[in-house]
Amino acid sequence: MAKVYIFLANGYEEIEGLTVVDLLRRANIDVQMVSVTGDIFVTGSHQITSKTDILFEEADFTDGDMLVLPGGMPGTKNLKEHAGLDALLKDYKAGGKKLAAICAAPSILGSKGLLQDRCATCYPGFEKELSGARVMDEEVVVDGNVITSKGMGTAIDFSLAIIEGLAGKAKAGEIARAIQFGHYK
Repeated sequence: MAKVYIFLANGYEEIEGLTVVDLLRRANIDVQMVSVTGDIFVTGSHQITSKTDILFEEADFTDGDMLVLPGGMPGTKNLKEHAGLDALLKDYKAGGKKLAAICAAPSILGSKGLLQDRCATCYPGFEKELSGARVMDEEVVVDGNVITSKGMGTAIDFSLAIIEGLAGKAKAGEIARAIQFGHYK
């Protein structure tokens, strides 16, 4: 079974984070919500507080297949400034493991040189921060082991792309049908 870590910082976009968690768990993918705040409770940009599964400092990420970054403000800024996450993202990239980011969060990957020679998308206005990437105006972009997406309105598409990348197209289609998401191809 694939294992995914999704990182939550205060000010994250709740829909982007929790949609990924919900749909991956429906697909029987082990997804762990990780707090980078030092507190198991993280409050999103719309004042919804979520209880995470683990603190960053307590986790051993060596068993993961993918790291996911939700956007939102100031959540993206808070994730970008976390030194431990910075090192972890670079380790996953160097090891050929999968990375995914939505909304403003692809700018984190860009700022760390992790989108070099990749196609990527992001929330409008953050394109300049996708250093080294070929910026695409698409809802979800999958380029090798990197998945990026535009924002809250694309959270289901983003989640299904992650499922497809980890468990196959049939599983993603099964989840899309189960949630009555009609335009998954």
